[in-house]
Order: sequence, then structure tokens, then C-alpha cells
Amino acid sequence: MAPPAPIVADLTTVAVKYALLDNNSTASPTPAKASNGELALAELDSSKLKVTITNSPKPYYRPETSQWGRADATTDHWITVRWTDTVGWHAPELRPYTRMDLWPTASCLHYATECFEGLKAYRGYDGKIRLFRPSRNTARLLVSSTRISCPGFSPSAMEELIKALLSVDAEKWLPEPGTFIYIRPTMIGAGRALGVQKPREAFFYIIMALFPKLDNPMKLLASSEDSIRAWPGGFGYAKVGANYGPSLMAQKEAQIRGYDQILWLFGPDASVTEAGASNFFCIIRSKVTGKLELITAPLDDKIILDGVTRRSVLELARERLADELEVVERKYTMADLASAHDEGRLVEAFAAGTAFFVAPVTRIHFRGKDIVPTKTDGEETYTNTIKQWLAQIMYGKVEHEWAVVVEEKGFKSEAVSEAEIEEMVKKIKELKASRAWQAAFEKVKSEELGDA
Repeated sequence: MAPPAPIVADLTTVAVKYALLDNNSTASPTPAKASNGELALAELDSSKLKVTITNSPKPYYRPETSQWGRADATTDHWITVRWTDTVGWHAPELRPYTRMDLWPTASCLHYATECFEGLKAYRGYDGKIRLFRPSRNTARLLVSSTRISCPGFSPSAMEELIKALLSVDAEKWLPEPGTFIYIRPTMIGAGRALGVQKPREAFFYIIMALFPKLDNPMKLLASSEDSIRAWPGGFGYAKVGANYGPSLMAQKEAQIRGYDQILWLFGPDASVTEAGASNFFCIIRSKVTGKLELITAPLDDKIILDGVTRRSVLELARERLADELEVVERKYTMADLASAHDEGRLVEAFAAGTAFFVAPVTRIHFRGKDIVPTKTDGEETYTNTIKQWLAQIMYGKVEHEWAVVVEEKGFKSEAVSEAEIEEMVKKIKELKASRAWQAAFEKVKSEELGDA
């Protein structure tokens, strides 16, 4: 029997083309007739958003760096949307943040049908809230969702849902100018049926959480020969959970040895790809021309994530530093870095991404050899210059099309007293002691799903 044919469609191109043609409009929520006369599935429609404000607001606090990844720093609300293969997208909801109800057989738990995005909102020095190039994140989420056979959607409708959550929670959770909040849109395969198949149900949600600043100088440990993050024809270009879990063991080893992240290499020639979950850049003086080059790995083999910060760094450098730097997207190896280091031509290196922003790299350890740029930090570096340009856009110090202002509404809760809560807890405990509790609970849940 012949082997299966390869996937020839460029999923990235198809998905981004979908995003660009979307024209900032949301599709009709009512299923229309398809060309074959059958009922088409409902598109994602942000205008159908149902809003329920919490009656139990969470206490505000900003976690320290030492608590990052340990404490719950999520905001009061989240946005959720169901998708089914019989209806399409159901009405989105903005509701109080709570635990998720998921079947043990859900596709995401068994077959890695899970993807997500990461972007930040910034409280500008003028008091306004801004998103940084959100259309790039929603287009990329469509790419990732397509890659794992989860449903497609209108990227602009997704952007409107992000804005809706931000408009409600930002006033409380982002009160001070010069601060940011992290936004995590996520798509997972859901449903009850167990089996290796395209998900028949999906669940999309958006949460927001407070993160500390993580743009400090970092030291990198080059990955070992038997450790690979991504490969050609795989899914390194998509932001899927399967890219991250397998990398955690190597990251932990790096931290035990005194490094901050892994510099991921690929192939027998040790091609440089990414630094942890961030894109990696270096500035090298060309041995041939003597000119400085800003170098990063290319996207053409789909190993590298098309980072929004990466794209922005490249575009700003081409626009503003053309007389000083040649911007180059090409494959290069650790041997190239080592040679540039030995000859004093490795000037700077930095990682760029949403979580770590722009972080200078002070040292790279590669199989017994330390590789150190001649400039590792300071005001007079290109790394810092590019970082400041981006920050000025994000925080509204300069007007720029990349910064999208979001109007705020805030929220007021009809707070419930502690006495009322305790009384309700007592009643629920009494009800749960009844033999009929579970049956009644399942019936109510079934009826709610049917109504949806």
C-alpha cells in the first residue's frame, strides 16, 4: 500500500489569507445556507456576547517575580465560547472566572488538540489601555487552530472578544501607568467521544493574568545533541501546547546548572533556532563586508515561531537602522557564533518574545565553550535602543498604528455578604447529602447544554 500523501497546502498562508480577507467584520451568527443547500455552521460572532458580572470580586494584588507560576493572579472574569460540529460557534459569554468543566475523554487531554496565544495590554502614561498588534496574534491563533484540526474563526471577532474582556477588567487590574497585563486566548478540543479524530466539539476561552517583568539579562545553555524542540514539517511554527511540555525537562536542567533558558539547536550542524520560548537574535560584524548584521533564523522551514515581537524588531530595524545594520533572516550555526566570538565580531545577542519582551543575552554555553558578546547590556546597545522604541509604542509615548487603544467600561459588583455565602454553603452541603443530588445535578447540566 502506498504511503499517505503529504500535506501540500500551506496552512500558514491559508489561515493568514483568511485573516487578511476578514476585513474587520464579524460573520452572521445565524447559520446560512451552504452552496449545496445544507445548513452552514454558525460563525464566531462577538456581537452576541452575553455578559455576567461577578458577585464575588477577587482581591487585587501584583505577584512578585518569586511567585510567578505559583500563585493565581487571574482577573475577575473570563470569556468562553463553545463550538460543536452540528451548530458551529455558540454565543460567547463574559462571566466570572471559575474552574472548567471538562469530560475526562476530552480530545485535548489525549491527543494534544490544544493551542493558545500570548499578548499583553499596556496602561499608557496617558492613562489609556493599548493592545500591541492584536491582529497578528488572532491571525496566528487561526494558524495554530488549523494545524491541530480545531475550528476556524473570524480573527477580527476574536480580537473584539479580547477587547471586551479587557474593557471590563483592566480598570481594576491594571490601575497604574507603565504596567501591563498578560492575555491568554486558548482553544481546546473537547467533547465526550474517545478516539483519534478531528474534534467534534471545541472550547475557546480568554483569560488575563498579572505577570512580573521578565526582561532581565539572561544566560543560555545550548541544547544537547539528543534534544530537539522542533523540526521541518512539524509544528514549531504553531503555538501549540505540544511544543512546550517536552521542552520543560531541558529547561529545568539549564536552571539547575545556573542558566535561564535553553538555546535550541537543530541538526548535525547545530543550527540556531530559538531561545526558550522566544525568538533569538544576534548582531555580528560580517567577516566579508565589515558591516554589522542583525541576524535571526528564517521562517521558511516552519521550525521557528512567527513571533509578533520578532516581526516588530525586524520591521523597526529595517526602517530606522538601515544605515547601520543589515537585517538578515538566514540559517546560521553555533560554529558561526563561536567563530564570531573568537574573532571579536559577536557584538550583541538578545531574545525577543511577548513574555520576556527584549532580554539581552550575556553568555551562551555550548558544549564546554562560553560564547560572550562584546556588549552584553547598557544604554548604548542596539538591543536597548530597539527595546525602548517598542516600549514607547506600547505605552503610548509615541503615536503608532501598532498600538490599538481599547475603551474601558469597568464593572461594579452587587457584592454578596459573608453571611449569605455561609448560609448558601450550608444549604449546598445539606443538598449534596441527598441521594438525588447527583441525578438532579446531571439533569440541570444536560438541560443547560440543550438550551445552549
